Amino acid sequence: MQLAMIGLGRMGMNMAKRLLAGGHRVVVYNRTPDKTRALAEEGAIAAASLSDAVAKLPQPRVVWLMLPAGPVVDEHLEQLAGLLAPGDIVVEGGNTYYKDDIRRATRLAEKSIRYVDAGVSGGIWGLANGYCLMAGGDKETCAELEPIFTTLAPPEGYLYCGPTGAGHFVKMVHNGIEYGMMQAYGEGFAILEASPYAEGLDYAKVSHLWNQGSVVRSWLLELLENAFAKDEKLAEIRGYVEDSGEGRWTVQQAVESGVAAPVIALSLFKRFQSRDDNAFEDRVLAALRREFGGHLVVPRSQD
Repeated sequence: MQLAMIGLGRMGMNMAKRLLAGGHRVVVYNRTPDKTRALAEEGAIAAASLSDAVAKLPQPRVVWLMLPAGPVVDEHLEQLAGLLAPGDIVVEGGNTYYKDDIRRATRLAEKSIRYVDAGVSGGIWGLANGYCLMAGGDKETCAELEPIFTTLAPPEGYLYCGPTGAGHFVKMVHNGIEYGMMQAYGEGFAILEASPYAEGLDYAKVSHLWNQGSVVRSWLLELLENAFAKDEKLAEIRGYVEDSGEGRWTVQQAVESGVAAPVIALSLFKRFQSRDDNAFEDRVLAALRREFGGHLVVPRSQD
């Protein structure tokens, strides 16, 4: 298929590369042109502007946005509303709040432009391993896009979740669960670190051990093994943990729905607390975010 990838950050860049490797024709645009030029050297078609990207696509056009959640998405959609034609498709693949999807889809529907929300998980490892995709929107439109989805995803890694907003809603809850899992690992290793056995424990080996048939085995634990192998006590980073927004939205949704979610709520509040502290468990969380998503960490030297 043919599509434009708008936004070439940590996710968008590698997604475009995976699509190129899968035989798709990919037009790429980024506000800073260096990444656009780099992908052009790998076979992508470089666009100098949003309007240029649209002009390089045949109808019905497919434009995939991989931008930071918030106003920048609305700015691009407002431009696209004036550039696209009836029947064209916009896929919003960033970490967007599902209620924003509903508002945006309604706005584009006034011009008969179709809107699909796609929750994407896979971080910086997605290029090699594939991306877990959760799609929402018109079912027939999502079916049209399946060649793109199945190229990006590993086997069985794509699911149509329901009408507009469903994809990002499922991804939001996914991230809320992720917060809770990471917090549990952080607390567990903090207990080990505070124990009389800490001196003799190799946390990379403990992480590896727990992935061998244990009920707590996971990809996050594999990544934690990598982090401990690089820095056995995570001494080089500060336990300052950001939140992407989706943890907040999950907790907000739990309140709106009347669902008890104490673990996810506490994990979010612990991230707030981390910004005034440097606890070992927070360094575990910071290291995990760096390993799976390439997120920046605050070096210990900045304390």
